[in-house]
Parts: sequence; C-alpha cells; structure tokens
Amino acid sequence: MTHDDGELDSLVRKRIRALRVAQGWSLEELAVRAKVSQSTLSRIENGRRRLALDQLVTLARALDTSLDQLVETDTDDVVSSPMIDAARGLKRWPIKADPGMTVVRQRMTDPPPGDPSRMRAHPGREWLVVLSGTAILLLGNRRLRIETDQAAEFPTMLPHAIGAEGGPCEILGIFDRDARRGHQRGEDTGRASRARR
Repeated sequence: MTHDDGELDSLVRKRIRALRVAQGWSLEELAVRAKVSQSTLSRIENGRRRLALDQLVTLARALDTSLDQLVETDTDDVVSSPMIDAARGLKRWPIKADPGMTVVRQRMTDPPPGDPSRMRAHPGREWLVVLSGTAILLLGNRRLRIETDQAAEFPTMLPHAIGAEGGPCEILGIFDRDARRGHQRGEDTGRASRARR
C-alpha cells in the first residue's frame, strides 16, 4: 500500500496523538518528555506545523517507539495462514515483523519424557501459554505444572521438555530464531535415531 506525502503526514500526526492518549499523557506531559513546547506539540498533532525529521525522532523516543514504527505505512499481508506440519501435530505462523520469531500451536497427548537424557538444551528463549488442559514443563531439576491460561517463559539453555498431564493439552508457543532451530534439530535427531532402530 502506498501513501502520498499528505496521507503519510496525516497518518503520522494521528499516530502521535493516538500513542500519547494510549499512554494516558496530556499534551504537556508528552511535551516535557520530548523537550518541545506544548504549543509546538499541539500544532504538530493538529497539522498546523510542518513535521521535521529531528522532531519525529525525538517524539518517537518520548513515545517509546521507533521512527520506523511511527512512519510505517505497509499494511499489506495483515492476515496470514499457518503452515501445517501434520507429522508433528503443529501449526506454525511466522511473525513478519521479526522473521526470526515463530508462533507454534501444538496439541500434546504424551507426558514429558521420564528419561532426563531426553531433555534438550539449546540457545534461545521460549514463551508458551496453555490453551487447554494441563502441561508439565521439565526445566532443569524442576517440574512445573502449567494449567489452562497460565504461561511460562524460560531460557532454553536450561535442559527442558514438555508434555501433557491427565489427558491432551494444547499450547501456543513463541520461539525466537535460536529456540526454533534448536527444536528443529532435536526433532530431526530424534527421527533419525528412531529410524535406525
């Protein structure tokens, strides 16, 4: 989607005001944070003052965002469909703003492994929420019970494994690039060792 200069200008002004209001800040509060006068900020928001790049950078910082996010206009491909991995019972969605991140939805029926040697450790971070059922997260020497609507976040350098407790559970996980690669390597290694048996 393309915007002419007038549309972009209007979009940025609306975005500045919307971000300010979302923070619950008055014009005066944002003006103090951005080190601009309240009247200057009011004229920027109302379109009575030209947008200058240096002011946009300052306002972006004060609003705890980036200049790129403040002027972003690309709204193509808002909706995406999952990639289905039927063999593993997974649905995956890439996060377009950060191609290294992946969202995974998985239904689990097996309990976590009883053998600690089957726990994996690899670089990265994971975050997961249990959508239904109860999951057991083995994390180092800990055994954590995660129930529906509870979440867990952990560094994946700790040996870990996850499984269901008392019936199926469904989880939604967010993996950074390193965590996703670590799991893919682990799954490939597991399949290879099962094939050799």
